[in-house]
Amino acid sequence: MLQKDSVKPIDKRSASLQSYINSSEKQKALYKRTLIIVSISQIFGGAGLAAGVTVGALLAQQMLGTDAYAGLPSALLTFGSAGAALFVGRLSQRFGRRIGLATGFMIGGLGALGVIISAIINSILLLFFSLLIYGSGTATNLQARYAGTELANNKQRATAISIAMVFTTFGAVAGPNLVDVMGNVAHSIGIPSLTGPFILAGVAYILAGVVLFIMLRPDPLVIARMIGSTKQKRSDEGHLTATEHTENKRGIIVGATLMVLTQIVMVAIMTMTPVHMMHHGHGLGAVGLVIGFHIGAMYLPSLVTGILVDKLGRTTMAIASGMTLLLAGLIAAFAPGDSMILIVIALSLLGLGWNFGLISGTTLIVDSTAPSTRAKTQGTVDVLIALSGAAGGAVSGTVVAGSSYAVLSFIGGILSLLLIPVVIWLHSRTQYFF
Repeated sequence: MLQKDSVKPIDKRSASLQSYINSSEKQKALYKRTLIIVSISQIFGGAGLAAGVTVGALLAQQMLGTDAYAGLPSALLTFGSAGAALFVGRLSQRFGRRIGLATGFMIGGLGALGVIISAIINSILLLFFSLLIYGSGTATNLQARYAGTELANNKQRATAISIAMVFTTFGAVAGPNLVDVMGNVAHSIGIPSLTGPFILAGVAYILAGVVLFIMLRPDPLVIARMIGSTKQKRSDEGHLTATEHTENKRGIIVGATLMVLTQIVMVAIMTMTPVHMMHHGHGLGAVGLVIGFHIGAMYLPSLVTGILVDKLGRTTMAIASGMTLLLAGLIAAFAPGDSMILIVIALSLLGLGWNFGLISGTTLIVDSTAPSTRAKTQGTVDVLIALSGAAGGAVSGTVVAGSSYAVLSFIGGILSLLLIPVVIWLHSRTQYFF
């Protein structure tokens, strides 16, 4: 009797999951539900990631007393993001998106708490360690974009990615513009004002994790695997296209290359912009405004970008990414340091170019992976993205200290041009990239 009772829940759960395999209507409903849940979590996740971008470099500058290492927070955050991307990807591969994403956000929230404590006790070592952990939230926020694509067809994937990213905008834009407010909150409770945004980040990341853990049922990756397994069995009898359930390694290389190059350029210029602005007399509120425009441009155009990627193709939007980043770098390099308008334009274009590259590259990764190995492969690709960002962040402070912000921006703009020959070369090597 005891055995029957213990087996029943498993049978019911299995039957419930199996019902999605045989019903296209249930699959469509789950696809829409997943997008809604992921979008809600992205609002909180966006608010969380904005803190490190906005005041991370300024906090390190204040604690270290020099600009030379102001790029370290970004580097540490992205190194932490790299490790977390691998961890969250493997965890999602084994247990599903719900467990992987919820855990990643929770760890990011703990990192934000560590940053606050490090500033209170003035501990550089704890600051650096906490920024590593805080990077988990950034990685998880980025990986959440994959969850909405699990049940999308190849004409919906870029749009599904973009919907999740659009909702990130709400939190990501609000975060930097709450810098002064949260700074006042921090000051009112007797802690350094620059830790204020990290209070917001900690709460936001934990809320994102809770939303996913409670609501992301059934897990879309689990359902996608079951559908893929069923298609595989049917292909043995019939004839489905191989790309439905096999990996396309060249497509993965294309997508990874796109995202790595755009990440290097974006992180390098973005990291040193707050320091550059402070040197030219801009206040913390102005810095928050510029970063708010930048992050808004990273995410808000996503819905249109997704449609363009699905309609015009991956190649067109990848080249558009390179040209937009070039323009951003040139404007940032030659704009007067006291010109808020030109700085806003440059950083907005920087975010837009990153947006084009990320969505077209991400879509290619989804196109090129099978459900059975998708989360693991996506996590590995995101490690490369994070490491490239870490390299850009680490080098940016040194370049500015040794030369200037203008030189850094000019180099970033020229580097973005590499996207064009790389994309054309890779396009010529594979018919899958369109």
